[in-house]
Amino acid sequence: MSDTKPLLHQKPLLSFWQIFNMCFGFLGIQFGFALQNANVSRIFQTLGASIDDIPILWIAAPLTGLIVQPIIGYLSDNTWGKWGRRRPFFVLGAVCTTLALFVMPHSPALWVAAGMLWIMDASINIAMEPFRAFVGDNLPNKQRTLGYAMQSFFIGIGAVIASALPYVLTNFFDVSNTAPAGEIADSVRYAFYFGGAVLFLAVMWTVFSTKEYSPEELALFEQHSDQNIDTERTGLRDAHQYQNGSVLWTSIGILFTAAIWLLEWDKQLFILSLGILFFGPLQYYCAQKVKALQSHSQENNETNNHKKSREKQGLIFSVVDDLFNMPKAMSQLALVQFFSWFALFSMWIYTTAAVTDYHYGTQDVLSKAYNDGADWVGLLFAVYNGFAAIAAIFIPIVAKKCGLKVTHCINLFCGGLGLISFIFINDPSLLWLPMIGVGIAWASILSIPYAMLSNALPAKKMGVYMGIFNFFIVIPQLLAASVLGLILRVCFDGQPIYALISGGIFMMIAGIAVLRVNVDGH
Repeated sequence: MSDTKPLLHQKPLLSFWQIFNMCFGFLGIQFGFALQNANVSRIFQTLGASIDDIPILWIAAPLTGLIVQPIIGYLSDNTWGKWGRRRPFFVLGAVCTTLALFVMPHSPALWVAAGMLWIMDASINIAMEPFRAFVGDNLPNKQRTLGYAMQSFFIGIGAVIASALPYVLTNFFDVSNTAPAGEIADSVRYAFYFGGAVLFLAVMWTVFSTKEYSPEELALFEQHSDQNIDTERTGLRDAHQYQNGSVLWTSIGILFTAAIWLLEWDKQLFILSLGILFFGPLQYYCAQKVKALQSHSQENNETNNHKKSREKQGLIFSVVDDLFNMPKAMSQLALVQFFSWFALFSMWIYTTAAVTDYHYGTQDVLSKAYNDGADWVGLLFAVYNGFAAIAAIFIPIVAKKCGLKVTHCINLFCGGLGLISFIFINDPSLLWLPMIGVGIAWASILSIPYAMLSNALPAKKMGVYMGIFNFFIVIPQLLAASVLGLILRVCFDGQPIYALISGGIFMMIAGIAVLRVNVDGH
């Protein structure tokens, strides 16, 4: 990975400790991510948010990912300097996330906390997106499953500690978990301080202990790769694919429109504005491409003209063009991700409300019962991440025997059954049992889709395609944020436990969908 060494024709296998150092920064990133997932709903409720408002307040997380990740992916693909192409973004994201973690628990009002969530999630995405491409950049194909599993291991370890921090501080260090109305408990504040420090130090470890291949080395690896990658064709062969893309985004747009129709008018206006900003340019782009491509009669000229036009495109149009030129395997995996992340988002935003309401019998955020239940949820999140770390060790072994698709299907069914079982368990002390299944699914979601995808992507576009792949993580979260509150209110009398049941069903649907993914060799 040094410019002073002769260029290699194939990526060498990395040692265990090289992969360890490369992935260690994810431990810190997950500290911030886990503190956010386990405590933000609690912070919102503490500052006066109702259960119905929680999904809309959480919309910041998926929306920032939708915008930030493909842009950061594109920029990191086209960045090279003293610190490489991905590592400058690690540093920027780590600094911004650390500052956000220090400020978040001091939010004086609900609108401030909601704004800090936007900043925190954008900062996490700046650091996290290049880490996915980092593994694809540095590891040969045969080690990528191991690399993403190593990331899952550190994600699990980081999340175990971060999620359990408020519970540990209260029960072992006598830090108060209650506070006057409108104030964040000390146990949450101290957890955020500690998490910010760990995040920064862990990311810096990876930055200073790992090097990157130069663009020339990556180009040579790509040239001598024996893998047949469809995406090396930079232009689309005909307008039919753009028409399919137009139909896809029209369908998603109709789904959003139907979902928001029954919301209150102010929420309709907010969500509709987001939809116009996102789906409008995509539809216009598809229409223009169809018109342009249909005006040409010769396929070769179309492709050559398209290649020349790409060189003149800016960031946004280049990203959108890659969106509609994604590999077939990526489009199939998109459906799997859609259902998987709808389920995960349902769990993240509603577990605190579900457990405190269904198992502890209260929604009073000032009561000890509520705060004991919220602390227990943090410990449950630690449990599922702990089992995810363990599962990450065995996933590469199982995948070698059963294949990636079957392994992922089994793991997703474990998670789905775990979420559904919440309604059948009355004793909250036993809720750690379904978290075993959730942890297995979480480890699988964080590793197997990326291992399948990275083998189908060209090295020079690894970052931007990983960012575009994130669309199919955040779109279901935006949809969940739009409709879950309404569904619970209209269909289930506002009982948040049914959000977990819905999540379980969607996770099993994802397990079925992965069996239809067509990836060579799996």
